[in-house]
Amino acid sequence: MNLAEKAEILAEEGRFDLCTGVPGAVYKSQMNLFKTLMTNACSFDCKYCFNGCSSRKIYSYTPNELANVFMQLYSTGQVDGLFLSSGVAGSADATMETMVDAVKKVRGSGFKGYVHMKVLPGASKDMVRQAASVADRISINIEAPNRSRLLELSTTKDFDKDIIKIQRYIKEARPRAGQTTQMVIGAGDETDLEVLDAADWEYRDMGLNRVYYSTFVPIKGTLLAERNQESAGRIRRLYSADFLMREYKIPFKEIRGILDDGNLPSGDPKTILALERFDKPLDINEAEFEDLIRIPGIGLKTAYIFDFLKDLKPRQKAKLRKLIPKKAEPFLKIDGHSQKRLIR
Repeated sequence: MNLAEKAEILAEEGRFDLCTGVPGAVYKSQMNLFKTLMTNACSFDCKYCFNGCSSRKIYSYTPNELANVFMQLYSTGQVDGLFLSSGVAGSADATMETMVDAVKKVRGSGFKGYVHMKVLPGASKDMVRQAASVADRISINIEAPNRSRLLELSTTKDFDKDIIKIQRYIKEARPRAGQTTQMVIGAGDETDLEVLDAADWEYRDMGLNRVYYSTFVPIKGTLLAERNQESAGRIRRLYSADFLMREYKIPFKEIRGILDDGNLPSGDPKTILALERFDKPLDINEAEFEDLIRIPGIGLKTAYIFDFLKDLKPRQKAKLRKLIPKKAEPFLKIDGHSQKRLIR
């Protein structure tokens, strides 16, 4: 097999690492990243993952091969950065050593741009430090919200020893672009309560930049091939609730209060929270920032503007109406007049 064929296969199989939520060999975030596996060999038995299938053929890069493929893509303007993941061939440290060597060769070829490297479950502290020395962002996927849910998906991964301990190593290593993680939603019977509780802990205790929620998709040949694909609606609701916690700093206990039997109700979480919080429209001239950010349609920047302009003269305050999005109108009143009826 030639290098081009190997690159195509490892990039294709790299799509099953969904930390970004975007499959494919080259994907857009703020840049075009070449996303690939170092090897598709894996000693773990994750039931949802194609790399755990015993019937597949095994392919691996050497560090030189990976560097050559990436630099060719980079030099022709097809990619701006590298996202390097891998199965675990033998030991985590042995596999990660080849990944670190590959990135060193990429750097030695003159590439100064963005590299995101996945840390493998069970890696040592020293190997995490080496990864942080060559990559901008390093991260490990927790896959499930807690120990019991991970046991539903894999008999070979220890949640605390193989994953959470590694996250602490990453936190200590202080990678330049921080760390992220992902959970596969729908591969097990986890509830939204478990998922969001885990995300809240990750943000508070681990200082993560982002938690990604990957839609479970059944893959032929895996142990979960007959399980139904998770709905896109559930993923959207989780991302919305996560955004409220991560960017708006709304306490998890507030979001927990709207859960129905452990799951988010249908509809926009921010709107549901607002209906729970407000029994009448807020006067825009008196509303506090903490209330403004909870109004549907009002983002952080608009809330800052409203809060800053509260001391304007009456005629100037009327101009605030132009800044109010339609989604927010039922929750606000200007100069004593409600914009629309607040309907529950």
